Amino acid sequence: MELAEYAEYAVRLVNTEAPAKGQDSLSSVEVVKELFGPAAQMARRVTDADLTRFRAVRARLRGVFVAADAGDHTRTVDLLNSLLLEFPVSPQISGHDQIDDEGRPRWHMHLADHSSNATTGYAALCAMGLAFHLTAYGPGRLGLCEAAPCRNAYLDTSTNRSRRYCSDRCATRANVAAYRARKRQEGAAVSGS
Repeated sequence: MELAEYAEYAVRLVNTEAPAKGQDSLSSVEVVKELFGPAAQMARRVTDADLTRFRAVRARLRGVFVAADAGDHTRTVDLLNSLLLEFPVSPQISGHDQIDDEGRPRWHMHLADHSSNATTGYAALCAMGLAFHLTAYGPGRLGLCEAAPCRNAYLDTSTNRSRRYCSDRCATRANVAAYRARKRQEGAAVSGS
């Protein structure tokens, strides 16, 4: 796995809550385990105590996205550095499950998990992934969906730095709403003339 791909772990965790809607899907150990995705072996250590800890980490990660979305890049980096200090990682070269055409392992970097609990390990992956994403693309590539009331987090990997929505669904919904608003405004201008 590319180290920057770990940033998706942060997006998945942040998006378990929709504060504007008062929704929180981080409601069970099973939901927490699903967040680990391909790192399912780490999920075996999840306990009920992790629910509260995951919510606390989620709030801090959302703070990183909020600061980045507001253009406060210094605060974004400060918040992320705080997470990196609290949840350190150990890089490790791995060649598991990937063999090249000549039968040799395809060496790649992983983040070794030496954490004391599931939350610590997950938070370390999130922080390091966001750090790699931020240093590769800039803090302006961490965003919050502009489609009200969504505000889901996303990583902008577009070539022209143009992403504004977390999904095609939100982009379509926002574009349709803007189109309808323009049509209403045009209709009001015509009837007022």
